[in-house]
Amino acid sequence: MGAWERKLGLIVPSWNTVMEYEVQRMAGGAMSVHTARIPHTADTEENLQWLGTQAPGAATLLSHAKVDVICYGCAAGGFLKGPVEDRALGSRIEEATGIPVAISSAAVADALRMLGAARVSLASPYAPWLNERLRQYLESDGFEVTAMQGLNTQAHSAVTPERIEALVMDVDRPEAQAIFISCSNSPTLGLIESLERKLAKPVVASNQASMWKMLRLMRDRRALPGAGRLFREA
Repeated sequence: MGAWERKLGLIVPSWNTVMEYEVQRMAGGAMSVHTARIPHTADTEENLQWLGTQAPGAATLLSHAKVDVICYGCAAGGFLKGPVEDRALGSRIEEATGIPVAISSAAVADALRMLGAARVSLASPYAPWLNERLRQYLESDGFEVTAMQGLNTQAHSAVTPERIEALVMDVDRPEAQAIFISCSNSPTLGLIESLERKLAKPVVASNQASMWKMLRLMRDRRALPGAGRLFREA
């Protein structure tokens, strides 16, 4: 049995079942995943904003477990705030707990920037209003959105990998330097490397970027099998 190297702390909306699974797959046997849940069963603007107000309390509970890093894993909630307020939430949690903090939405922006991708196409399961907020977030953080499409569903975890792949192929544009697949509650990990081979460009997804950011905050620069160009190049 290998050594127990790290304890990863996740904060997720209560309906999210995919982030824990995908982060644990990337973590393998050397890292454990410990999760705090915040009540959430519908993506309304009010509900998503409320999630952020509960994140510091959830982080405090994770700090009792002496985790090495904490990730606030609600990508959509971060997009509503905008990049400045989004990163400020991470700073407040870090100051209160003394533990490095990743915010999923900000982690995506950091990952795209580290890959040198200024022009990005977006794919998500979201409704049009939430996709628009995602676009505004990225554009205010210095990115150009070349194409955007969502599935207009709140059954995020039930979206099949085949449907996600078809959506990605629809939004790809020659001028896009990377594809971003948003939502920590949609299965993407198994698609990243095959899509990168087909499209000949990086693919960034919410859970993959969150894991990348958590490891880099811990000064862990390993590349993870199956997690795409982000881990190999950034």
